[in-house]
Amino acid sequence: MDLTLLYRGPLASCDYDCPYCPFAKRRDTTAQLRADRAALARFTDWAQSQTGDRLSILFTPWGEGLTRSWYRRALTDLSHLPHVRRVAIQTNLSCRTDWLTEADPDTLALWCTYHPGQTPYDRFLAKCHDLAAQGIRYSVGIVGLPEHLAHARQLRADLPARVYLWVNAAEGHTYDDASAADWTALDPLFPYSRHPHPSAGLPCRTGESVISVDGEGTVRRCHFVRAELGNLYDGSYRAALRPRACPLAVCDCHIGYVHLETLPLYDVFAGGVLERIPLAAQP
Repeated sequence: MDLTLLYRGPLASCDYDCPYCPFAKRRDTTAQLRADRAALARFTDWAQSQTGDRLSILFTPWGEGLTRSWYRRALTDLSHLPHVRRVAIQTNLSCRTDWLTEADPDTLALWCTYHPGQTPYDRFLAKCHDLAAQGIRYSVGIVGLPEHLAHARQLRADLPARVYLWVNAAEGHTYDDASAADWTALDPLFPYSRHPHPSAGLPCRTGESVISVDGEGTVRRCHFVRAELGNLYDGSYRAALRPRACPLAVCDCHIGYVHLETLPLYDVFAGGVLERIPLAAQP
């Protein structure tokens, strides 16, 4: 089967202290990091063994994964597996980029976020250019706070024209038509992020062809619905996969609503759903 997995292990530490993020500057203990490394190794071993399926994998850590060697190695190794269609990770791009020379650029992709005030702009931009020079698929995004607008405009001017710049509506922030128009001028798809999407009772691919997996192997339909479908490692989740309606009133996160069947986003992002690259921005 074709299966998309969103993996989120116990890692919860980050090197940034963004005021809009609850995990800013959190530090994992040595024991917690050791547990995260072991959990990721177990998941990677499982993925390597699933040669009868076609897998697409997105790592969505609470913290920053690419500052940890085990995430860089996992992405590199998974990118070379013939049954892995895509492997991607959400990252602030604070890591070095030389490790990417060992990965398969046809399979690996990065979902990058620029956080103004957390890293020098020129440093972030230089890393984006490194990705482009290495032929790595990537998108770049920013949180749509008013104080970030000038930074976003600078990014749009300095990034290669083919690189998609996405904008996430800030949690708890309301956009009037004028401010929404400013963000939409930078990201034509911002209207999908501007308002939460009513989802109760609507068909969604999560729980059928898309699943969420934690460090223990517990499978859920997505990160936002806590009901368990089984365990990845004993295979019990497979019998639970079926078409499902969303049980929540709204879905307001891209990694959730992109899978709603009532939205056209699988067509908009065809071939780039995991790394958030629209078809129109792909080579």
